[in-house]
Amino acid sequence: MQPPPFVAATSGLGRMVGEPGSKKELITLDGQELQKVAGDCAAELPGVDLEHRVGPDWTVYKVRGKVFMLMTDMPGRPVVILKAAPDDAAALREQYADITPGYHMNKKHWITAEGGGAIDEKLVKELVIDSYRLVVGGLPKAEQPVDPRTYDRRA
Repeated sequence: MQPPPFVAATSGLGRMVGEPGSKKELITLDGQELQKVAGDCAAELPGVDLEHRVGPDWTVYKVRGKVFMLMTDMPGRPVVILKAAPDDAAALREQYADITPGYHMNKKHWITAEGGGAIDEKLVKELVIDSYRLVVGGLPKAEQPVDPRTYDRRA
């Protein structure tokens, strides 16, 4: 029988699972932390507007009037809903138990991320930026605040 993984609170957001410094170390986020990381990341993107038009329990992030991220609570569970390329969305849902089809959205093009599992801060930021790039890529060139093919690409 294997010992349970090391779990400890961290000084920042999330909690560490695995031995400190090991390749299996992972900082996971609860639902509120997930929303904070996603919201902070989205707020820094060029041309982004924040709205609460859908209702008091919905936060909507748009770029040039087009939605790329929503946040709400699904019966007691804070979630982030993001646009994703269909193949990427399917792969993410297969790889992560906490990523499911988009809540109240087109299930092929949107995903819902929920905290508490294997979703870490790095992945959340990548998902937010990918969603943003997808939406920006669909805008007329003259309205694109950034080049979606090159914006925030890591070498």
